[in-house]
Amino acid sequence: PGKGGLTITGKAGDVMQESAHAAVSYARSRAEQLHIDPDFQSKLDLHIHLPEGATPKDGPSAGITMATALISALVGRPVRGDTAMTGEITLRGRVLAVGGFREKALAAHRHGIRRLIAPKENARDLAKLSASVRREMEIIFAASMDQVIAAAICLDRAQVGGLLEGIEPAAAAPVPEPLAAVPAAPPPPTLDQADAPT
Repeated sequence: PGKGGLTITGKAGDVMQESAHAAVSYARSRAEQLHIDPDFQSKLDLHIHLPEGATPKDGPSAGITMATALISALVGRPVRGDTAMTGEITLRGRVLAVGGFREKALAAHRHGIRRLIAPKENARDLAKLSASVRREMEIIFAASMDQVIAAAICLDRAQVGGLLEGIEPAAAAPVPEPLAAVPAAPPPPTLDQADAPT
């Protein structure tokens, strides 16, 4: 119960606080589709806490993470425990590219995470990862929060409806095209054929 307050603790900077407000706006825009009480913002007090409170934090990269956590709490369904994510969110739920994609992917890999959701615009950075990391991680590129939610939260397929469309997993290593079949050489002519008049 509450009156619609939003509290952010953990030394979040201005940009990170803006990301939290964008996450709330996204949740409101998808309330009907995800069966969330559309008046939740006026009935509930929301509290987002960022661990290690003594350490200042800022930047937009946690936008999709905060939005996913908020949706998870509102629908009462968990986020997949094997998944990390990074991405900026806009008020309309678009997912924008982030800096340091390679470093973030490697950090997730070092901590045993084998599934990463990242902005579609960062797909161009995939080549910066070693072949072994690309092979060991499933990297999902999303252009919208709808796609992030469908990939991250254990929702019933009927509940998410069209949110499942357009999710792009990382491209696997290209498979070489099969070589075109080389036609067999004709057999050498027999003696009779060689002597035959033309």
